Amino acid sequence: MTCRRDTRLCDADEAAALIGAGQTVACGGFIGAAHPEALTSALERRFLATGEPRDLTLVYAAGQGDGQSRGLNHLGHQGLLRRVIGGHWGLAPRLGKLALAGDIEAYNFPQGVICQLYRDIAAGRPGCITHVGLDTFIDPLHGGGRLNAVSTGNLVERVTLGGKTWLWYKAFPIHAGLIRATAADPLGNLVMDDEVIIGEVLAIAQAAHNSGGMVIAQVARLFDQPACPHAVRVPGILVDRIVVAEPHEHEQTFGNPFNAGYVSPSFGVDQSVPSLPLDARGVIAARAADELRPGDIVNLGIGMPEGIAVVAARRGMLDQLTLTVESGPIGGMPAGGLSFGASLHPHAIVDQPAQFDFYDGKGLDFAALGAAQIDRCGHVNVSAFAGRIAGVGGFVNISQNARRLVFCGTFTTDGLKVAIEKGCLHILQEGRVPKFVATVGQRGFSATRARAEGQQVLYVTERAVFRLVDDGIELVEVAPGIDIQKHILDQMDFRPKIGAVVPMASRLFFPGPA
Repeated sequence: MTCRRDTRLCDADEAAALIGAGQTVACGGFIGAAHPEALTSALERRFLATGEPRDLTLVYAAGQGDGQSRGLNHLGHQGLLRRVIGGHWGLAPRLGKLALAGDIEAYNFPQGVICQLYRDIAAGRPGCITHVGLDTFIDPLHGGGRLNAVSTGNLVERVTLGGKTWLWYKAFPIHAGLIRATAADPLGNLVMDDEVIIGEVLAIAQAAHNSGGMVIAQVARLFDQPACPHAVRVPGILVDRIVVAEPHEHEQTFGNPFNAGYVSPSFGVDQSVPSLPLDARGVIAARAADELRPGDIVNLGIGMPEGIAVVAARRGMLDQLTLTVESGPIGGMPAGGLSFGASLHPHAIVDQPAQFDFYDGKGLDFAALGAAQIDRCGHVNVSAFAGRIAGVGGFVNISQNARRLVFCGTFTTDGLKVAIEKGCLHILQEGRVPKFVATVGQRGFSATRARAEGQQVLYVTERAVFRLVDDGIELVEVAPGIDIQKHILDQMDFRPKIGAVVPMASRLFFPGPA
């Protein structure tokens, strides 16, 4: 049999040399999972050695990086990039630095929208038309997702269809798609058996191919025999170059070189996990977990909400819930840290665009997400604060469409110290930065839309719980040991509604299963 694949094999530096100045490059991955590290590092090497290519447009959906040097941080050099359109920016601070300095045009669009936009580009449609992003900073009425003054393009517009308002995220050609898979068979078909996610590899490959561009795939190994057709995630007809990466540039995640549990099934989930510390994070996770109901389909955000899965496991609830991750895993126990995006013993792994289709159509019963700022209206900011760009990631898709929603975060930040003794919460040192502000710096969650859609929304902190009401947010629970005036109202830039306030459950402030 003719081995079509072998004519496409090259090393990473040869692949990087194929990318020309001014091209639009789409890069797949989720933090470190399925990110083509060998390709992005080779592109960096080429630019540092030759000053080429220049003025690229980089497009990516999920954040890809370790907060330091890996992932899309490789591309964070002045001159290499002209424009970046990304979902989550926080783990690629080198990109954020360029955006803050005005050295690149910078746009922040919802992660799910970018995934779906690849499919629309592939299909020759005018773009992605969706409700996701309405009445947020991504809406053209509130900035169009622009992150700095040099970003003047109109990449998203409001349109009216069927008497309803939608957002139209405009299509553009993809000149190079950088993707990753586990292996390539003799036909160049790609399989992803050892990858913790499928991601958006097919959508990127089809978009690049149908734009007249090229698809460069990083793999860990080559198969001698054709792959099972059902296992092929990207057919070889779409793949132009194949690079076999060294193991250190093809780890399952940036947090774990390989964990077989991320790609293998299990009957049930091991719920014997260590308990969370009895601290602010533990209290918040336990209180948020009180909102879970048997049968719920759930998404838990990165950071503070990750602890909710631990609490659910400690309570023996995991068999009554289905935990999902926006990257594609359904069921199992979501991983945290730099392995976020993976799940331990998932029931299934779907591609990322399909997962967001499900989320956008209100498939989630419950979601718990972080919050950097909350204002008098109940709007939430997670994307830009304290002089840095974090980006929204999947936050807008999830928060706008989950039926029940809990925002999790400490009441103040930057220096907050608490102690929990004898069932009471004590504020030893208040955080220097308030989170409850008069107006959020960037609106990622629209309380106005949530009210109109009938969403049930809570805001859970270590010392108080608020709920979204018709004319703002209402204080409904207070932790034992907390003085409402001193520890709550005096730490807010506005006065919330105060109704029938009850104590937070006392069990939250004692050791053991909460």
